[in-house]
Amino acid sequence: MPDRIHELQIEIMKLKQTLAQEIADREPEPVEDWELAKLDGTAINLSELFGDKSELLVIHNMGRGCSYCSLWGDAMIGIAKHLEQRSGFVLCSNDPAEVIAEFRELRGWDYPCVSGSGSGFAKAMGYMSDEDSPEPGVSAFHKQADGSIVRTAHASFGPGDDFCGVWPMLDLLKGGINGWEPMHGKVDQYCSGGEDSPCGCS
Repeated sequence: MPDRIHELQIEIMKLKQTLAQEIADREPEPVEDWELAKLDGTAINLSELFGDKSELLVIHNMGRGCSYCSLWGDAMIGIAKHLEQRSGFVLCSNDPAEVIAEFRELRGWDYPCVSGSGSGFAKAMGYMSDEDSPEPGVSAFHKQADGSIVRTAHASFGPGDDFCGVWPMLDLLKGGINGWEPMHGKVDQYCSGGEDSPCGCS
């Protein structure tokens, strides 16, 4: 008897290969060398985030007030060092630099983080709504031989995406997600609630 689940898994894998080829064939978009902020508040340009690589992955993070974005940020801990063997890697939040620095320490994020607060970077990349609310995702950039920067691809983050392993794991359970939502986890031990709390919860 054919295994429909297995057939669908194979079909999805083939579609992912097709998607990867479409991404590779797409014309890249020119990007300006945005000025962002390091966690000590000093300026750093997008071009500097590449390090010694010609490729760069930038995680667009909504900030400390979003437990979903904390989940995605935590998920990057295990893979960031592997990605850094191939490309530059950084998380960019619209929170002020000092807020990101505190939250990064609380979460145990061991990869580079920068602030895009006030820069317009997230909006230009399509990760800021018309109401100026940040949205989550990832952008891939390439630095060309002349130093100019292009964006080669980007993707939104959301429940069920390919960028956080929690979702497919939960899908395997008998009850599925069953109303589950991420919480700020270990940050809760530091959190007394209110807008000024480390996790930004209410």
